[in-house]
Amino acid sequence: VLLKVTACGVCHSDLHLLDGFFDLGGGRKLELGKLGVKLPHTLGHEIVGEVVALGPEAKGVKVGDKRLAHPWIGCGTCDFCRRGEELQCGTLKSLGARTDGGYADHVLVPHPRYLIDYEGVPAELACTYTCSGVTAYSALKKLADLPERDTVVIIGAGGVGLNAVMLAKAVLKCRFVVADIDPLKREAALKAGAAAVFDNADPEAVAKLKAMTASGAGAGGAIDFVGAPASTQFGVDCLRKGGTLVIVGLYGGATPIPLPLFPQRILTVRGSYVGDLQDITELMALVKAGKVPPIPIKVRPLAEINQILGELRAGKVLGRVVVKPAF
Repeated sequence: VLLKVTACGVCHSDLHLLDGFFDLGGGRKLELGKLGVKLPHTLGHEIVGEVVALGPEAKGVKVGDKRLAHPWIGCGTCDFCRRGEELQCGTLKSLGARTDGGYADHVLVPHPRYLIDYEGVPAELACTYTCSGVTAYSALKKLADLPERDTVVIIGAGGVGLNAVMLAKAVLKCRFVVADIDPLKREAALKAGAAAVFDNADPEAVAKLKAMTASGAGAGGAIDFVGAPASTQFGVDCLRKGGTLVIVGLYGGATPIPLPLFPQRILTVRGSYVGDLQDITELMALVKAGKVPPIPIKVRPLAEINQILGELRAGKVLGRVVVKPAF
């Protein structure tokens, strides 16, 4: 299916793709060339557009339909893909991350099953749910069974973390708090419904956070939307016995955490990577039902993309920037 791009969200992951590697710490790098990315390569994976052409076997959409493009696409032939578990595929073909994406006027989508209806939602907002939104939703789902008396810590209130704040009340049974080193992002999180906010650069932040949890034991769950050594350590330190840390962010690096802590405190650490087709379908149903407050959006021309990426790298973006090609 050929989509004429209406809008495309700008994601922090694009900075790693732009650099050509992920930082594994200790001077080690995961180079994108080893994952199958070849230059030249068009970035942009939060895509919404209009169907303008169909291959002969493409069924279920028609020219003129307006759709989100679910970008997290597998090879289509391995056992994982055949079971619908495409995120586990070893040779992902994800739009903008492995194949050409939406910082363009058109993009190719390999199958109509990856096209999601977003009727009733502004296109500039809808596109952000294909990565920022679905990544936050998938991570929150991993802590959805925590009881009402518990607390979840959202670490990082950038584009994805702030989407998690917007989604938390629709997914979690328990209350949630937010930790971020940026006062503007803490303020945005409070306005969006966080029970409390903390500056995780404050040496007393862990003690202050634990003091407001049940019996002062700590949080039942923490989601690290940064993925840096300091943020991961903060997440571990905030947990109660039996707690779970979900790591989402790809900032990079490595951190030494004493291994005996995990069995002694019965801790769980798990990764969460974007979301699958079921996740995006569930998320868009919540959005259409009015259960998800919109994240702040700034719309800018695609021609400014390099400047925008520089601002994102400098931490100057609150919420999400969405670019639109000129036609």
